[in-house]
Amino acid sequence: MTDLADLPPVWQGRPAALWPGVPLLAALALWTYAVRHTDVSRLDDFGLVTALHPAFWAGLAVLTAGFWFTVRDPRRPQAWAAAYVLGLLVMERATQAVLYPTPLYAWAWKHDAVVDHLLTAGGLQTADQIGDMAVYDQWPGFFAAQAALVRLLGVDGAAMYMAWWPLVSSLLLLLPLLLVYRTFTEDRRLVWTAVWLFYVANWVGQDYFSPQSVAFALHLGILAVVLRRFARTGGDGGRQRQAVWTAVITVMVVAITISHQLTPGMLAASLLALCLARRYRDWVPAATTVVIFLAWCTTAALPFLSAAMPDMIRSVGDVGGNVSTGYGATPTGTGAVATSWAARLLSGSVMLFAAVGVVRRRELRHRALPLLLIAAAPLPMLGASSYGSEMIFRVLMFMLPGAAFFAAAALLPAVRTPAAEATARETGPERETGPAPRAGTGRPARTRRPRAARHGTWVPLLALLGGTLAFVPSYAGKDRINYFPPQEVALVRQLFDRAAEGDLVVAANRNYPLAYESYGSVGHYWFLDDDRRHVDRIVAHPAATLADDMAGVEHPRRAYLLFSRGQSANSEMNGQLTRAQLDRIRRSVAASPRFELVAENGAGAVYVLKRTGAAEGATR
Repeated sequence: MTDLADLPPVWQGRPAALWPGVPLLAALALWTYAVRHTDVSRLDDFGLVTALHPAFWAGLAVLTAGFWFTVRDPRRPQAWAAAYVLGLLVMERATQAVLYPTPLYAWAWKHDAVVDHLLTAGGLQTADQIGDMAVYDQWPGFFAAQAALVRLLGVDGAAMYMAWWPLVSSLLLLLPLLLVYRTFTEDRRLVWTAVWLFYVANWVGQDYFSPQSVAFALHLGILAVVLRRFARTGGDGGRQRQAVWTAVITVMVVAITISHQLTPGMLAASLLALCLARRYRDWVPAATTVVIFLAWCTTAALPFLSAAMPDMIRSVGDVGGNVSTGYGATPTGTGAVATSWAARLLSGSVMLFAAVGVVRRRELRHRALPLLLIAAAPLPMLGASSYGSEMIFRVLMFMLPGAAFFAAAALLPAVRTPAAEATARETGPERETGPAPRAGTGRPARTRRPRAARHGTWVPLLALLGGTLAFVPSYAGKDRINYFPPQEVALVRQLFDRAAEGDLVVAANRNYPLAYESYGSVGHYWFLDDDRRHVDRIVAHPAATLADDMAGVEHPRRAYLLFSRGQSANSEMNGQLTRAQLDRIRRSVAASPRFELVAENGAGAVYVLKRTGAAEGATR
């Protein structure tokens, strides 16, 4: 007869191995319920934050807790940690694609227009043909690849899939991140916690349909190759393998250089910084990057750089000016200010934890010194250029892989190093004996966990939970600006269906879908980009001033004026014009005999300047 006490507990075996799937499935179930019960038709200044169903926030909390208790348990296969990270990407990067019926971001629509123009024109064009938009033809790699993909898929345009691009581009980063982190540690808790922190702190929003999204993935891929394959050379076999990897790097550098202006400079800075480490004295990757970058800048990109060089020279060394936002980019209103501070606190917290990790983990600091150098390498760029008031955000993004690694090291109660693991192996048999059995039961006696051990469990969990939840307002807090409802898309399509070659489209700013539609044949004027004194004249005398601005279009060409929801949201939340000022401009135009209404719906209106010339009694 078998004593029941001799049987293994029911939670051991296969059911115990599947336990991590319970919180993961629960989180995804909560997310599914949330997206089915979230209404995005009336977003306020907090963007998606206040629109999301409470089940979404509960799902994120369950996901984060499940991840932490899974990744810290050495008995759990790494596949569970990977599953949780994939769940995080679905919840934080795919939610918008599921909720919104149209793609986000005016810049994504702009890039779609570039792809469409490349397909229509059948080749690259110069500034004499397409004006300022020729800059995209001087870095055409991403757009040419997307044009080929559009033809391969047989779709009408990149707009058919670009809503899902943030999820796709985030997935592209996963493999190079794992390769980089595993170069410096075998502690899977550290690796996966660093990956988690990287994704929740990467709120900058460069994962949308853009050259930067692909260039950043290639940038990380090159760093992974250099860190893993160029640390040491030995013998002819080693040199031959490095020659192969040099060829691979060269192809990737070329792809970056012909696609994006900034990333080659960031890559060159990172590779040059690596040469300061004793383990990476091979100058071939850095030299290859610099040569290819300079070759492109002095040939294909020369027209743009020649025109932009005076401004670039003036900005060198002006760190304060390069990191300032300038007019028209100042968060205004409770929601905009709150989400802006959420992003700052999230980034500041990760950087603070990274500094703590560098100070606390002496052996890791030495072992992962190359990663520390890579994290610091982008900082000098703050003194090189403002990059359209975005340099501080790009520097943060390029610092993040290294910062996330050391921040994760600060959160973990202890980081396994080769020396610690050797000690553990030596003392392992003694530790495995555990506490003495409880008298008469054969079961281990309960021991009180030290306070430090309890803190090592709950403090990191709270930090991870805070960062994960803070990502949402940081990343989606401006969705009132970035989301264009179907009505707005339909209105703008009506406008460009009507506009002919040589016509002019006038709007307050660029923040509307299809803003660059037919940019090779239709002109554009955004009056909030003009001198501030002229903007003040428009506010004071809207219809008369705008009509005079648009009167320069020669007959038979027409000049159209667009009012849309996206423009208003962008102007209000970024401190350009208030809602009252925008309403006054629209009322003035509507009442003016110099303008005629040609299209209107709930998202805005389109007016055309009458051909009859200036009418008497122009309204104020």
